[in-house]
Amino acid sequence: MSEIIRKLPIGVQDFEKIRNEGFLYVDKTEYIYRLVRNGVPYFLSRPRRFGKSLLLSTLRAYFEGKKELFKGLKIEELERDNKDAWQAYPVFYIDFNTNNFKADSALEEVLEAHLREWENVYGEEEKNTGLPVRFQYLIKRAAEKTGKPAVVLVDEYDKPLLEGADNEMIEHNKAVFKGFFSTLKSYDRYLKFVFITGVTKFSKVSIFSDLNQLRDISLSAEYSQICGITEAEIKDNFVPEIQAMAKVQGIAEDECLAKLKKMYDGYHFHQYGEGVYNPFSVLNALVEKEFGMYWFSTGTPTFLIDKLKESGFDAKQFTTDDYYEDESSLTDYRVDNENPVPLFYQTGYLTIRGYDAEFRSYALGYPNEEVRYGFLKSLAPYYLCAENNSRPLDVRNFVIDIRKGATDSLRDRFTALFARLPYPNDEKIVEQNFQNVVYIVFMLLGEYTVTEQHSAKGRADCIVETDDYIYIFEFKRDSTADEALKQIEDMGYAKPYAADKRTLIKIGANFDSKERNLDGWKVVSE
Repeated sequence: MSEIIRKLPIGVQDFEKIRNEGFLYVDKTEYIYRLVRNGVPYFLSRPRRFGKSLLLSTLRAYFEGKKELFKGLKIEELERDNKDAWQAYPVFYIDFNTNNFKADSALEEVLEAHLREWENVYGEEEKNTGLPVRFQYLIKRAAEKTGKPAVVLVDEYDKPLLEGADNEMIEHNKAVFKGFFSTLKSYDRYLKFVFITGVTKFSKVSIFSDLNQLRDISLSAEYSQICGITEAEIKDNFVPEIQAMAKVQGIAEDECLAKLKKMYDGYHFHQYGEGVYNPFSVLNALVEKEFGMYWFSTGTPTFLIDKLKESGFDAKQFTTDDYYEDESSLTDYRVDNENPVPLFYQTGYLTIRGYDAEFRSYALGYPNEEVRYGFLKSLAPYYLCAENNSRPLDVRNFVIDIRKGATDSLRDRFTALFARLPYPNDEKIVEQNFQNVVYIVFMLLGEYTVTEQHSAKGRADCIVETDDYIYIFEFKRDSTADEALKQIEDMGYAKPYAADKRTLIKIGANFDSKERNLDGWKVVSE
């Protein structure tokens, strides 16, 4: 039986192109139906490459009355008895995706280009006035000329704010937004529908303070799966691709599904909502038939690492399963906010993992393995003080040593990492640096081995399992390796493995803060 090859829309964000050129489309039109029926102005925040542009393109096709594009989709059935459906409205589509906003007046140039395009259609009587007046006139003129209220769709509104060359330019772009989009509030009677998307929701930006009627659906249960792909949609739409990928990987189909889930699922946009897969990653994986880091590799989060450095925030908290933020922290972002967590959540590097209803607080963590290990690898140079070092952390050799039981080699690798640490006078920083080395190494080992991190429940600093070995590590600071081994014994860390036939290796190590390195390493094998 020959392999079925279908066109998956990787990087294709135009709904009309997807439908006309035979790309596979995961039907999200039931959400379009809900949105247009309610008819209120909306805002939606989602991470990059999560389908926001395709969503707006679908809305555009709907409001342009292109009924033929929706043949066979859910909305065709839902609109069957609606005599007002499929009417064409004037659509003002503003796309900030394609420009670089580091140059002076870049935002004004984008808006100017859009206005000129619309003035060619609706008239240019106000073309010599300012941008806001021209936009205001065009909305009114379009409604008068067509007899239909206008639709305004804004894609990635925050790109000029995230990419500004400096704070002065960002403040300038905020001011431009204030004038331009305040039109939407004062001209509500000429508007049929407004939808604005972005990665972040900037507080104190007048696009929101002036448009206080916007309904923010970023954390809405009703729309938590509007972007991304659910597990049911994976199973309903991608059976041939999953079968082909499983064959190439030499694994069963259910194992392939489980690994796809582990790598790319796990995003939650409501505390009780179903998780969704990263669409960009899962589509790439199915086409390439490889479990790669596709989404993460499209943009190194340098600005996030810089934000982490500036704030002094301890990223180890993201792996404790008990880091909480309230709702306002997740939905608002300010450039001058020292807390990096809102930006980490909104950009997709953290997601909702739990909820405390009493305090209305969200537990946050990494959504999946692609983000966890991709982000940890980005953190490694910073945590291991190797940003300007030609010797990056070699996780592969750590894993090989672990699998072979080569404890002397492991000791030498830790010694080399600790030797990279700077020599500050601050004892607190010395301790943090020591802890960071242990943290980052064992977190990255978790991609290739079964690894349990330290918790407050009395576990060892780390337990690592391979096919042949079980390692129990305990690291001390300014103590002795004997004390570390004694803690392993006294706390009974080995008891859960008493009946296990694998070789048990207990390792006690001590870090000397004055020497900035290991001064004790003892191994006991059983």
